Amino acid sequence: MEFYEVEPTLDNYWRAIILFGRNVASYKFALAKSLYELNSVPNDLVKMEQLAEPFSRHLCEHLQHSPKQITSKSSSFLSACSDYNQGSLNKDQMIDQTVKLGFNNVIDAFHVVNNNEIAQRFFIDERKTNGGIRITDNFFKLAEHEQFDSFNNETEARWRLVEQGWKLGVSRSLIRVEYDRTLETLFTSDKKRRVDITSCRDSFNGYQKGRCFYCYSPISILSGDDNLADVDHFLPWTLCEQLPNVNGVWNLVLACKECNRGEGGKFAKVPTLLLLKRLHKRNEYFINSHLPLRETLIQQTGKDEPKRKYFLQNVYNRAKTLLIHQWEPEIKGIITF
Repeated sequence: MEFYEVEPTLDNYWRAIILFGRNVASYKFALAKSLYELNSVPNDLVKMEQLAEPFSRHLCEHLQHSPKQITSKSSSFLSACSDYNQGSLNKDQMIDQTVKLGFNNVIDAFHVVNNNEIAQRFFIDERKTNGGIRITDNFFKLAEHEQFDSFNNETEARWRLVEQGWKLGVSRSLIRVEYDRTLETLFTSDKKRRVDITSCRDSFNGYQKGRCFYCYSPISILSGDDNLADVDHFLPWTLCEQLPNVNGVWNLVLACKECNRGEGGKFAKVPTLLLLKRLHKRNEYFINSHLPLRETLIQQTGKDEPKRKYFLQNVYNRAKTLLIHQWEPEIKGIITF
């Protein structure tokens, strides 16, 4: 709850839904991506047939590379999606099946985070009275947000992370998300092959609320943008031979170019203790958003919060003895996490 209560803006309520809402099926992500496409509809009432087209399309596309889209053993709706992918259903039949089967739970559960409905709604269920959902002013205001274009990337990244967690669910204790420093992507691997999951920027941006980890200035995850975020090692990469798993998810943050490599940037300095506490809070967001970042962080830093705090303090103390100089930038934006 602290994620959106510290700054109760519409974008933070929305990100809480995507990052922390209950994940028993991927329908929430498909619905979110459908709403992104419908933000410019002339009528705020979206009929279920209208919503069914993008909703089923996104799910059918994901089924092609990730057959597991739900935690239960079977789903009549997903079976229909598979039939469509195989050519057994035409588009009209797929939309009909989506209206009948696809929205049974996701409409009711969409705004629920930590077993409670958030304070701001982005649509109202009017299926019984008007045959659809009514988009609220909150969503239209959200669509005007400077980071609205990034929400689609963030949702897709979270969807792919959840998919990979489910795919490896038979051995949850072995799930490990790793970082490719050259490609700036997150991946998992086993003895046979490596599986690229998603962009590191897309995965992390929502947890940092579109802000630089250090100074809180706005950052972007869109390629070619002037404010494109850098993926930075909180404890400098130069310590990779002295500290454990410096390239681990626990030690990666998104930073603006000024903080990472500007004239007064961090470079090979150690961030202050205040920033270490912020890193712990960000990592706990990962823990609370579940698969697969949760399992990765637990493996890297500890099974419970006291152990994770101890791990961070221990490697931090070691880093200070090695690099000596500390660094903290001037705050340039609203403190949001």
